[in-house]
Amino acid sequence: MSNINKKYNVGIIGATGMVGQRFALLLENHPWFSVTALAASPRSAGKPYGELVKERWLLEAPVPEKYKDMIVLDASDVDSVAKKVDFVFCAVEMKKEEIRGLEEAYAKAEIPVISNNSAHRATEDVPMIIPEVNPEHTEIVKTQRERLGTKRGFIAVKSNCSIQSYVPALHPLMKFGIKEVTACTYQAISGAGKNFDTWPEMVDNIIPFIGGEEEKSEQEPLKIWGKIEGDRVVNAVAPVITTQCIRVPVTDGHMAAVFVKFQNKPSKQEILDIWSNCGGIDLPGAPEKFLTYFSEDSFPQTKLHRDLYGGMGISIGRLREDSLYDYKFVCISHNTLRGAAGGAVLMAELFAGKGYFD
Repeated sequence: MSNINKKYNVGIIGATGMVGQRFALLLENHPWFSVTALAASPRSAGKPYGELVKERWLLEAPVPEKYKDMIVLDASDVDSVAKKVDFVFCAVEMKKEEIRGLEEAYAKAEIPVISNNSAHRATEDVPMIIPEVNPEHTEIVKTQRERLGTKRGFIAVKSNCSIQSYVPALHPLMKFGIKEVTACTYQAISGAGKNFDTWPEMVDNIIPFIGGEEEKSEQEPLKIWGKIEGDRVVNAVAPVITTQCIRVPVTDGHMAAVFVKFQNKPSKQEILDIWSNCGGIDLPGAPEKFLTYFSEDSFPQTKLHRDLYGGMGISIGRLREDSLYDYKFVCISHNTLRGAAGGAVLMAELFAGKGYFD
């Protein structure tokens, strides 16, 4: 699956926002995907990309030269974008109903949509995929196409960034019958599409509320662990998950403190062995090692480990027995790479490798 015989033309819908910028960087030299369309709101349409993002570029790496003179299209002009691309990444900042309508419009125009948005995460025939965890959910696309009346067009979504650290860590342990999970996430400000220049209130501050985040963090893992039954993905009924999501003064990287209870409690060494031998996936954007456990008491740390394997690796540490649960541990993932644009690119690679864009 690691090699395909063609290169796909892709568009970035919502190219001027933080996640759109991250897509632009990730796709600059991608071996399979070539960006041929950048699209944003009507007020941005008709202007060069470099001019639009000059004063609002939020990433450390500079704007790629190859995009600076590219004229930004109106994202709502589906036909114009569709003529230039084989599929699109979607990272628009709009109301959910508007996003839902826009993504369906692209799909019905026979343009597959790989979405970073939450609008379709609860749609029963829209797959929500972490490629190393539930790649078999690509198969629901056939049913979705029947509903949409399309031959190529479909929508697939990336899950919430806050679950990208602890779901991969828990997934290989599901065979022991995970009953209960409590997760406290400490989330970077880039998760809100901001940095310290644009959000000075976050300096030396913690905000104990992120709207809608806890509900997503408790429900989305159950879809990822669900099964395809007929024309839908049916959510798993276990484990029971409760979360608390907190915004912390960190640029990038979400940390989770996780507590887990099993039906059949494994030994600590069994867990460590499973994490150590957890296989990845053979795709260009996949990390060399999916899960990395650090035995040092003070590891992993957000600043030191968020960029592990290009920001696509999951860092785990501090596994120990707990007085109320069976075990507790901490884990970290890069929220705008593994948790957003990078995870979406990896999912697109999964679909490309399976021929869904042909």
